[in-house]
Amino acid sequence: MHYECIECGKTFPVSRRLYTCPECDSLLEIELDLEKVKEEVDRDSLENDPVTLWKYSPFMPVEDESNIVSLDEGGTPLYECDSLADWVGIDKLYVKYEGGNPTGSFKDRGMTIGVTKAIEYGVSTVTCASTGNTSSSLAAYSGKAGLDCLVLTPKGKVALGKLAQAALHGAKIIAVEDNFDRALELVRELTREREDIYLLNSINPFRPQGQKSIGFEIADQLGFQSPDRITIPMGNCANIWAVYKGFYEFNELDLVDGIPKMTGIQAGGSQPVVDAIKADEGTVTPETDPETVATAIRIGDPVNGPKALRAIRRTGGDAEGVTDDEIVEAQKMLARKEGIGVEPASATSIAGLKKMVENGDIDSDETVVSVVTGHILKDPEEAAEVSEKPIEVSAKYDELVKLVENNDGS
Repeated sequence: MHYECIECGKTFPVSRRLYTCPECDSLLEIELDLEKVKEEVDRDSLENDPVTLWKYSPFMPVEDESNIVSLDEGGTPLYECDSLADWVGIDKLYVKYEGGNPTGSFKDRGMTIGVTKAIEYGVSTVTCASTGNTSSSLAAYSGKAGLDCLVLTPKGKVALGKLAQAALHGAKIIAVEDNFDRALELVRELTREREDIYLLNSINPFRPQGQKSIGFEIADQLGFQSPDRITIPMGNCANIWAVYKGFYEFNELDLVDGIPKMTGIQAGGSQPVVDAIKADEGTVTPETDPETVATAIRIGDPVNGPKALRAIRRTGGDAEGVTDDEIVEAQKMLARKEGIGVEPASATSIAGLKKMVENGDIDSDETVVSVVTGHILKDPEEAAEVSEKPIEVSAKYDELVKLVENNDGS
């Protein structure tokens, strides 16, 4: 395996600790020798063993498996959602529920690889800038590995559930009086100066290598078939590239027949990649003041924007923005029709799908998988705010009966 620059194409050995290309400062990708991977893949085990991230270990860029730091991530449910499909307006809809990971979000897939690489590189501290899920995941995995964890967050902009997780797992949390993009600039500057600190934001090319297992699992759970399309929330945009890369590698090894149309969804107050796709631009113009109820994707300058554009365009996919009202409606419908509770950022993949079906951008006969990225308890305050409030009643049976009868129409 090696690093490969997505712009200039130059390659570098993974023995070097790199985040961006040393020649042109563009994004790096980890490229595997897929012929060697093919030799290591046991097709019988692949088709019959239980679904977990490490089932796909031949595809994971780990040099010494004794260094693996794992909390049994992956193996999350893929729900067939007929009631939600009717509401959305399509025939077949599956929901990949990443809230089933150990810390409640898809970030755990990237952190099992990222923290394992930190061990292999021999560092003592790991760090990130975060809107919430990255920090809670990094704190948990660094705790398991015995590493120190430093987190920079935008002050007052992180959901309570996520902040509490990071604190409980022992992270040193620094609240920056600015937005996420500035926090990331600061932490990148810090890791340029300090070789003992390893950066584990998604600019680190190893993180998406773990997240590509979402694509592996979707294919696996569908009987090694590719859906027509995948809708996925976009914040810093590593995940849409990672899922694309998972299907790409499976397709190269003839484990699936084709790659789904990758379709990215952003919140309307923070949609620079959507704007670039709609304007057919080659680059992403940052949003200087991002704002949305979906705090996990409140990112105006997504580091992995160039990779997102490639994933969408290479697969004939698309991108769409949704309002906060559309996000909340989708969040409620997912919970009430299918019993799946997610944080608002996760619901963008459902909201965007519905909007695109209504606009005629997605055909009703497509088989679609929507990835929902985080558990409802990641942002309990928002869930309580948008839901109906409890009905208060005195502790008298007659009053309870009146309320019940009013509710059922009798």
